[in-house]
Amino acid sequence: MTFEENLAKLESLTNDIKRTDISLEDALKDFEEGIKLAKSLESALDKIEGKIQILTNQPVKAEKNPAGTEIPPQMDLFSAADAENGTAGAPVQGLRQ
Repeated sequence: MTFEENLAKLESLTNDIKRTDISLEDALKDFEEGIKLAKSLESALDKIEGKIQILTNQPVKAEKNPAGTEIPPQMDLFSAADAENGTAGAPVQGLRQ
C-alpha cells in the first residue's frame, strides 16, 4: 500500500474506534492495527526526511526544549526568492504535522 493509502486506513481506524457501537474487542484490534500503521508511517517519513537531507546536503538540526525532550527537526531551506526578500535561512519545520 502507498503512504497515502496507509494514512487513509489509519484515519479510518481512528474514526472506527471513536464510534460508540464498536465492541471493546474490535476497538482493541483496530487500535493495535493503528499503532502498527502509525509506526510504519513514521518510519516512511523518517526515510523521506533522510533523503531530503541528502538532496539538500544539509544536516537536520535536532533541538531540545527546556524540559529536555527533543523538538521536531528543522532544516534551513531557502530559494532564490527567499534570498531576495530577506527570508533566506529561516527554518522550515520538519515534514511531520
